Formats: sequence, C-alpha cells, structure tokens
Amino acid sequence: MSPARARAAAALRRSGGSAAPPQGRSRKRASPRGGAPAAAPAPPPARHLFSDPAEVEALRGNLLAWYDRCKRDLPWRALAETEPDADRRGYAVWVSEIMLQQTQVATVIDYYNRWMQKWPTLQALAQASLEVVSELAGQMPRTAEDLQKLLPGVGRYTAGAIASISYGQATGVVDGNVIRVLCRLRCIGADSSSPSVIDRLWDMANVLVDRSRPGDFNQALMELGATVCVPKAPLCGECPVKQHCQAWRRVEKELAFASQKLFGKPPPVSDVEDCGVGDCPLCPPATEPWDSSLGVTNFPRKAAKKPPRAMRTATCVLERRGCHGAPEYLIVQRPSSGLLAGLWEFPSLPLAQDLQEEKEREELADHLQAWMGRPVAAKGLQFIGEVTHIFSHIHQTYVVFSLHLDGDVTLDPALSPSRWVTEEEFHASAVSTAMKKVLKAHGKQCRKESSPVKGSKRKRGAKAQGAGSACPGTQLSLHAFLQAPPAP
Repeated sequence: MSPARARAAAALRRSGGSAAPPQGRSRKRASPRGGAPAAAPAPPPARHLFSDPAEVEALRGNLLAWYDRCKRDLPWRALAETEPDADRRGYAVWVSEIMLQQTQVATVIDYYNRWMQKWPTLQALAQASLEVVSELAGQMPRTAEDLQKLLPGVGRYTAGAIASISYGQATGVVDGNVIRVLCRLRCIGADSSSPSVIDRLWDMANVLVDRSRPGDFNQALMELGATVCVPKAPLCGECPVKQHCQAWRRVEKELAFASQKLFGKPPPVSDVEDCGVGDCPLCPPATEPWDSSLGVTNFPRKAAKKPPRAMRTATCVLERRGCHGAPEYLIVQRPSSGLLAGLWEFPSLPLAQDLQEEKEREELADHLQAWMGRPVAAKGLQFIGEVTHIFSHIHQTYVVFSLHLDGDVTLDPALSPSRWVTEEEFHASAVSTAMKKVLKAHGKQCRKESSPVKGSKRKRGAKAQGAGSACPGTQLSLHAFLQAPPAP
C-alpha cells in the first residue's frame, strides 16, 4: 500500500442519493479539431444490457434476499452497520478495501482487527509515525467523486465501495468479482480488461445498484462472485440470480437441445446464438466462439497475458557498526508512485541489460557516491549474488553487493528519505519481500566468510544460496501495515 497523503480541500458535499455517472468519463466526446462533439457510439444490443426495469427490480430483490441469508460475518461489515459516526464508518471501510486489494479475506481479518485496535480513527492514524498526513480535519469525503478526487491512491472502485457502504450513495462498484458476474449475466465475451468493456460494466453496475440499499447490494454482488460465481466450477445451482443469467440460460438450452436429440424427438431451433449483430463490441470475437465444454466459464474473457519483462537492478547493502555494536543498514524510501511506491529498500539502481560486471560495479559506485557524498571505489563493493523476484509483470533480478563503512556517513538531505536501521528495525519497516530476500542473501554470505570456498569466481546469473527461494507471506507483507518505520 502506498502511503496515503491526503491533500484535500475541507469543503465536502453529500450525495443526493442518485446513481453517480461512471467516474472519469466525459459526457461528450470532443471533436479532435475542436468542432461539434463527435457522435457517441451506438449502444450495444439489448441482449447485453439491463433494459427491463422489472427484471432489474427482480434481480435486486433476489440478490439482496440471498445476501441477507448467506453473507459472511466480517469485521468491517459489522462496523459499517453499527458505527454511528460517519467518519469512522468511512475510515473503517477504506482500511478494509486497501487490505483486501493486497490479499485474501481470510488473511485480512486478523490484520484488520489489529489495525483497528491500534488506529481506530483517522486522527489516531495521523498521529502515528507512519507517512500519513491529514488535511481533512479528520473528516472523510462523503461521495465517490470527492473520495477519488481528494484522497490520493483511492481509485474508482475504492471510492464507490466507501461511498455506497459507508454513506449510502447509490453508486456501483466494479472489481474482479463483479466483472465475472456481470459478464456471465449478460454473455459479454469481449476482452473484459479493455477500457471500453470496463466502461460498459460500470454503466451496468450503476443501473443495477439498489437505491435503498446500495452498500448491501454492492457487497452482495461481490459476495456472489467470491463464493458462488467463482472463476472455475461455479455453483450455478446455488445462484440466486441464475434466472437472469444469459450464460446459464444458454447452457440449459443446449442441454435441453442435446437431450431431445438423444431421445429422437424433433428438437426445436436452438436459441443459443450470439446477439446477431455484426461486429458487436461485447460479443466474443469470431475467432473465439462459444465452447460448449466450458459452459458459463466461457465468460469473462481476457486478452492473453504478456510475458513479464526482464529487469536488472544493482542493490547495495550498506553496513556500519551501530552505537551498541550491532550492524546497521542504510535504507532509502522509494518514490510515492509507481512500483512498490513508498516502500523502503537498500540503495538501488536500475541497470541496462547485458552489462559486464565491471560496468555494473562502476554504475553502482557512482550512485552510492551521491548518497554518501564521497568517492566510492567500485572494487570495494563485495559481490553477494543475484536475487530473483517475480512481480506480476516484471521478472526482476537484483545484483546484490555489500559495502562495510567505517565511521559515520553524512547523507544528502536533498535526496529521498533515508535512515539507518538494525536488522530488527529493518523487518519492522515497510519493506518488500524482495528486499527481505536481499538481506537474507547478505546474511548467508556473512556466515560463509569464515570458511570461503576456493575458486568461487562469480558467474553470470549465479544466485546467492537460498536467495531465490520465496519468503513466507505476500509480495507486500501486511505486517508492514501494523508497524511504524523506526525513528531516524
């Protein structure tokens, strides 16, 4: 989770309770040459929409009745239902949504309870030694539009969830579970990750959301996707809205068609075709027709994932002897946006691919000189090994060096925030799993130095022993949420 820096105006407005238009979209499409607005694209066929008010009302009722019977007992839901203070409700839901974006519900529960015990309000969090600054006077914005505008790091989904669950704004939400449910309900076979399809799904979510119980409805839709309409082997027999599901209807019609054909009865014309409109923007592409063996799991569909790109980064474990004799390490803070935003790491430098070892050392030495304010000899950097870490879209290789410093070092205050930490303080700070692997590799090397292996000349691609093994926990440990970085 990137550090939440609330740079906001104090003026807040309440929602009028109507459905919010999809956020971030203009109502008009401007002409590229400044003339009259270009004509909006034709809406998709009715097959893909929720255009029947009676069906929408029935779907809402069926889904909410199921949710009231079957919803999971989760701490953030209890707070949202029972907390009388609106700001506390919004804060409680915000914390839960951020955590749920990192890992699964079962893992979040314990961390969430501990977090709320330690920092029960936005004011308590602002007073902690985390990188949190509140300029909202402890008040949460009340609408999805203001939440997204005034709270950096809060996107379209999180804003909709907070506004609907905490404040009763009738605005929809679209996350991975909702995408799956809506694509199956309306046989949307176009790439569900494309911006145009996502916009259509937001339109649908805003049409469907129940005006009297928007928060419960949104949670019900997400609960359905998490527990019944799951990616593989969905429990269609238990689905409360299967009668509204066009994917399920198609499966049932195909089964009936096959059964009648098996028993020699003249089958009716099977009404299981696509919408019949050529080049429909929401139907499956002609090259990927309906696969009867997949049933409802034909939907949703995503474009094939691109292979992760390879990156190399030089990293140095700078070590000094602390005042009590224990080793201390220099860590610096990453930028507030981008990959691993706001987390702490050892001084690191992205490398071009296929650099020779000597050139890698030289570039890292120059980088370290900027931190230390004095020349660093490239030959003084001790090679530790290569640590590999796989992100969802990046295959990252850290080329790890170490350097022991004698005496104190004055750090340039104009550069990113930095601090010296003990090993215990390092693990208590907001550091990534990759950096924990780097420190683990450094520790193994230190323990081996008393009995070095002869002929251990570095080979390209060689890994420090054990450095490539995965550490317990997720890529960004939620333990970091509950620990403040150590004082400088």
